[in-house]
Amino acid sequence: MFKTVDLGTRHVGPVSINVARGECLAILGASGSGKSLFFRAIADLDPNRGEVYLNGKSREDMPAWEWRRQVSYVPAETGWWADRVGDHFDADGELEDLLRVVDLKDALGWDVNRLSTGERHRLGIVRALQARPNVLLLDEPTASLDADMTGAVERLIKQQLARDVCVLLVSHDPEQAKRIADRSMRMTGGRLQPETGAAS
Repeated sequence: MFKTVDLGTRHVGPVSINVARGECLAILGASGSGKSLFFRAIADLDPNRGEVYLNGKSREDMPAWEWRRQVSYVPAETGWWADRVGDHFDADGELEDLLRVVDLKDALGWDVNRLSTGERHRLGIVRALQARPNVLLLDEPTASLDADMTGAVERLIKQQLARDVCVLLVSHDPEQAKRIADRSMRMTGGRLQPETGAAS
């Protein structure tokens, strides 16, 4: 179980949510409504107030590196610190399968500067999954992808849900929320409300 209690920043909140294991919560809303800022507050990347818990344990009781391993944030623009793609990954038995799902099985030998925006985002998701997080924060994970690759990423998300990972998904696409989310909320002016007409 993942939850926030009155979590907020200067521009967002307070926001209180509960997300069960294996549940996907979609967060919809216009650009600038605070969705990304909310994710950054959860990941403790910006100054924030309130409380966040994972399986009953407070974020404050974990080292920052451990929290960010268990609660993995994939922003809309992923960061890269080395020239070669493969230098950003650990070689393990699952990596090849993950890369195959997102149609990037040969990408480890590529230079980062040759990656398209969509390729960077798909690889960013794979990189986050290598940490085997309990919570996955995905900010517009398919915004730069065509229909086939959108389907591939959505299948990857469903695989994580089947493993009891909590997924919080920012999307501008209500149809995507219907396909993969258990419920949806809408952020307006930094506040979250149940999505009108959505199943709760």
